[in-house]
Parts: sequence; C-alpha cells; structure tokens
Amino acid sequence: MSNHRPLEGQVALVTGASRGIGFAVAQNLAGLGAKLALCARDPKRLETAAAALEQNGATVLAVPADVRSTGDVETLARKTEQSLGAVEILVNNAGIGIFAPIHEASEEQWDSVLDTNLKAVFLLSRAVAPGMIQRRSGHIVNVASLAGKSAFAGGSIYCASKWGLLGLTQCMAEDLRPYGIRVSAVCPGSVATDFSPHAGKDTRKMLQPEDVAHAVESIVTQAPQSFISEVLIRPAQKP
Repeated sequence: MSNHRPLEGQVALVTGASRGIGFAVAQNLAGLGAKLALCARDPKRLETAAAALEQNGATVLAVPADVRSTGDVETLARKTEQSLGAVEILVNNAGIGIFAPIHEASEEQWDSVLDTNLKAVFLLSRAVAPGMIQRRSGHIVNVASLAGKSAFAGGSIYCASKWGLLGLTQCMAEDLRPYGIRVSAVCPGSVATDFSPHAGKDTRKMLQPEDVAHAVESIVTQAPQSFISEVLIRPAQKP
C-alpha cells in the first residue's frame, strides 16, 4: 500500500464489493487509509474478498446483505457504525444487468434490475445521509454507466435503471450540497469483468476495474472547495 493516505481513518462503505469494480474500489480506498465496510449477497465471495484485503493490512468489516431490502440496509448501516464509526464515504456500486428486447422482458426482470440498480441507491443513501448532514461532510459516489446516456437494442431495462440513477444522483447532489455533502456519479463504458458477456471484444482494450477505482479516488480526494459531480470513462481504443 502507498504511504500517501489522505483517507486515513475514514470509514468507506462499498456495495457489491466481493469482486470486479467493487473490489477494486475497496482495495484502492484501503490503500488510501480508509476503514472498509463491504457488502455483497454471496457470503463466501465476500469473505474471500475481505480476507484478501485484510492480508494487505486493511481494516475490514464484511456484512452479507441484499441492498434491495430495507431491513438488510438498515442492519448494514448500523453494524458499520457500531464496528467502524460513522460512514464518511458511500460507494453505491452494486448492480446487475439483464439485456433483452422490451417485448421479451418480464416484470420480474424489470423489478430485479430497477430494485438493485436504483432503489438500493435510494435506500443506502437515505440510511447514511442523516449522519453526514449532522457532521456537514461526506461523499456519496454512485457507479452509473454510459448506458445512462445512450440507447441500444436490448438495453431498455438496464438503460432505464442507469438513466434513473443519474437523475437521482443529480437531485441528491442538490439536496445535500448545503450540508457539505458531495454526491457524484461515475459512468464507465464496458468494463472487463464477469458482469456481462464480452463476445468478440478484446478485453485488453476494455476498461479495467482499476480505471473506475481511480475515478472514485479522484472524487473522494478532491480539494474541499471543488465538486466533481460526474465522471465519464471510455477506453482509449474501441475494443
């Protein structure tokens, strides 16, 4: 880990943290000195991720949770505060993608994607915002997508969730700015993870999870007087 630790002692809560973007973000924040609360639905994967971070010296609390559940979210927030302290950085990363023509999609698929990608951000942000308001500081970073700005065949449900997430992010930012809380969105293109198939693409040219983690780092380490509200990330070359 780096000796440059601008987040020393701060508490960061990262959702969807057992792999991919979430794990890369957690790893980076730990290197900057943050104490980590990690959540994911799969307890075994979460335990493995937490162990890997602890081996590198990170302070980690792992809490299996379904971020679509109000009860799970409230438990996650409470356990984090009791074990590590007040949440100063929230990274809403958990997300899923289901891709199909709209006339072939089911209501169950709609609910699953919208609840995970959009409702969960509302629930988690609502859980930590009161403490941030009281302290008059904090960061909420929502991992959105370029799919929140572009349309493509088969993307109706996923795009709807990410367009909605960008709208939610911008409104939250205005609600919370008076209290010194900065709410930001990171919008990557396709990232080389197991989130979705990448048939026919050169994954070496695709964005990597570490690229998204770097954007999150830029947001949470910016100067007090600045506000990076949105970051768009594209690969240098089309894969």
